Amino acid sequence: MVRITKVHTGGGDRGETSLASGERVSKAHLRVDFYGTVDELNSVIGMVLSEFHRLEDHHKDGGARATVRTVRSAAVAKLGLIQQELFDIGGECSFMPGQVPEMVTVISQEQADRLCDEMDVWTEQLEPLSSFILPAGSPLISTIHLARTIARRAERMAVQIRDSDGDDAVRDVVIAYLNRLSDWFFVLARWVGMTLGESETLWVPLGKRMLD
Repeated sequence: MVRITKVHTGGGDRGETSLASGERVSKAHLRVDFYGTVDELNSVIGMVLSEFHRLEDHHKDGGARATVRTVRSAAVAKLGLIQQELFDIGGECSFMPGQVPEMVTVISQEQADRLCDEMDVWTEQLEPLSSFILPAGSPLISTIHLARTIARRAERMAVQIRDSDGDDAVRDVVIAYLNRLSDWFFVLARWVGMTLGESETLWVPLGKRMLD
């Protein structure tokens, strides 16, 4: 069990930090930037969860909103699990390649495949897209889209580390998980909006906007 008795140490005052292996690196190191972005994504998921819990449980006439129960039951527990898995990824990637202790639990293809299975269930209920959609809507939908874009940035950074340091610098399954996670958030945003009766904002190409 991790035991933290003091947060501030002063060790990073000069712009350096320690990887999990103890190696001192710049805070601008690609690996530090990557697992910091994973932490940022995890924090935004916390915001998404807050927005789920802020949804009104009842209509103005006092009747329960069944759709709110539906989206909460479908998404809240899944988001909590994803937060745990992102912490697993951050912990793994805070080590340099080949230095991850055997005791550290790492995600597997099973977790990446689960994201696809969940997306497939939601997608079956959605109308096919006829245009790109804008990241707009209620605070809940907009925050889910924010998580989507941060997941995509984390994926790009993981690829950048691998391109810089070699194929073993980041495991393939970590990149696959982040790739699927961004898609997962996109589908979740659409499905939640549909279930709650929110309309999507479609992108209108410039030429058509000028005609209108």
